[in-house]
Amino acid sequence: MANIASARKRARQAVKQNAHNSSLRSRLRTAIKSVRKAMATGDKTVAAAQMKASTSVIDSIADKRIIHKNAASRYKSRLSAAIKRMA
Repeated sequence: MANIASARKRARQAVKQNAHNSSLRSRLRTAIKSVRKAMATGDKTVAAAQMKASTSVIDSIADKRIIHKNAASRYKSRLSAAIKRMA
């Protein structure tokens, strides 16, 4: 444990920020899973609607730099390509 007051404060802040970032990462994973689940049903229109909702979640988390913007683009690209491949 840190001895200096400012270092103790930074440690407290780091714990709080880590919890916040973890919840945002969880929201990201849930959004991606919801699109995949909609794709598993086989209904392309439902999957596309779910993708539209998840895109805003993915972009907002990338804007907050929880994930890199290229990673966000990769997620969106792969999900949309999978939806396009659906029959």
